[in-house]
Amino acid sequence: MNSIGKIFKLTTFGESHGTAIGGIIDGCPAGITLDFNAIQLELNRRKPGQSKLTTARKETDKVLFLAGLFEGKTTGTPIGFQIKNKDQKSKDYSEIKDAFRPSHADFTYQKKYGIRDYRGGGRSSARETANWVVAGAIAKQVLNHLQSQNPIKINAYTSSVGNIYCLKPYQELDFSKIESNIVRCPDPKYANKMIALIARTKKEGDTLGGTITCVAKNVPVGLGEPIFNKLQAQLGQAMLSINSVKGFEYGAGFCATTMKGSEHNDLFNEDGSTKTNLSGGIQGGISNGMDIYFRVAFKPVATILQTQETITKNGKKTILKPKGRHDTCVIPRAVPIVEVLTAMVLVDFYLLHKINSNCS
Repeated sequence: MNSIGKIFKLTTFGESHGTAIGGIIDGCPAGITLDFNAIQLELNRRKPGQSKLTTARKETDKVLFLAGLFEGKTTGTPIGFQIKNKDQKSKDYSEIKDAFRPSHADFTYQKKYGIRDYRGGGRSSARETANWVVAGAIAKQVLNHLQSQNPIKINAYTSSVGNIYCLKPYQELDFSKIESNIVRCPDPKYANKMIALIARTKKEGDTLGGTITCVAKNVPVGLGEPIFNKLQAQLGQAMLSINSVKGFEYGAGFCATTMKGSEHNDLFNEDGSTKTNLSGGIQGGISNGMDIYFRVAFKPVATILQTQETITKNGKKTILKPKGRHDTCVIPRAVPIVEVLTAMVLVDFYLLHKINSNCS
């Protein structure tokens, strides 16, 4: 599948070293004035080469809109866009033309399709996520338009890198500080430790994983559908579609397994809010009006600048030491990706909820 969403739907195309990447957004409501600077800002948060911690690949990531807009407003028709690739260095990947990089999609793509674009991972590259950022940036603006009196606010941040954890609960953090450092952790104390760890690991030619926490405030009650279209299920599907993601938990998550029911239950206040929020703002697959919060786990980047044993597509053993420009830790650049995917899921459910409400 190359699409996400049911009503607000994104379908994408492109490879890491192709001419361009891009997509089509269907189901976007008409008459919304888009802030193109805000869309570009989101792309700048994700793009490579933005700090000493990220890959040195230089891409401007300027989005060109091809359809679906007139005089700066959405027309209700499909929105087409593209982002040109400008800084490909395909020769860096000639060594892996016939060899499979450990823990990449090389082997599975070759077996599934019988052919693969080995340059930068082709379609399996995280370059694809720039498309998501365009659609998600628009989704954020749609949400603001639909709920202008009490806008939904989505903030993601780096909550751990390697064995360094930001131990403060999200309620005690100042989200305005997320962009104050290159690792995107709102607590300067932990941010400095994370930056130092990434720098040391980079010198070793190795990589790191970590976690991103996301919080969505002012989400109305009623988003999500029973049984097979639960809100947390679609959030989980979106997050698990991100390259390198290995886990998703919401609310108390896996910690809930250590609690008793009397400890985990969220008791009600008279206004329908709850005294605690271990449910993570979702009950029965439907938003309950409390903060939605979840955590996404990322594995270490698979490409390490160290010699490794592998096999060729003919099954012969070989030695591989990748070249090229790679992230030591993807967490800082993945923060905006988590945010925009959250926005896309929420706007999709918001529009579905409006349809159901109008039909009832």
